[in-house]
Amino acid sequence: MGNREALLAAARACVYQRGFAGTTARDIATAAGVSLASIGYHFGSKERLLTEAFTEATGQLLSDELAKRIRSAARDRSRAEAFADTWSGIEELFGRHRNGLVASAENLIRSHRAMATDQRHMATVHEHAIADFAALVGELHPPLSETQARAIGKLYFVLVNGLALQWISDPASPLPTGEELATAIAALAP
Repeated sequence: MGNREALLAAARACVYQRGFAGTTARDIATAAGVSLASIGYHFGSKERLLTEAFTEATGQLLSDELAKRIRSAARDRSRAEAFADTWSGIEELFGRHRNGLVASAENLIRSHRAMATDQRHMATVHEHAIADFAALVGELHPPLSETQARAIGKLYFVLVNGLALQWISDPASPLPTGEELATAIAALAP
């Protein structure tokens, strides 16, 4: 593992242990076994390191697992059935990644208050996630137009983020079921 990757891993470990506010650049460098100057060299600032550590790792992990759910749900089912199945039991996915979800939510707020470059980085990450969902939906449901697949990709992105925030804030309360979400969407159609 190179210094860049070691810094990303150390940043995640330090934040899980101390939170964003309690994590210093020195903590991260020490945990990574590199010099403090390495943060500046690879990322420019501690803030950018933290942004990248949580947008790349946690976002990719959740996207990969959600993509598996979407693929599995699409087998021999209508789009509506596949949609409902994708979102049923999503709490289990969130539960396995609680620390990462909490840190990602904190990172989102932190990056909102940070430099404009962090905000642009987040916008780029979000656009990639939406494009990935759209491509997957288009692949699994070829009759959809590109516009329809992109709209569904955006919906999936909004749902995973919104449901994750709801779950983080109140994990004891049930999230809407996949059936409830599918019923709501069907009720909106003419």
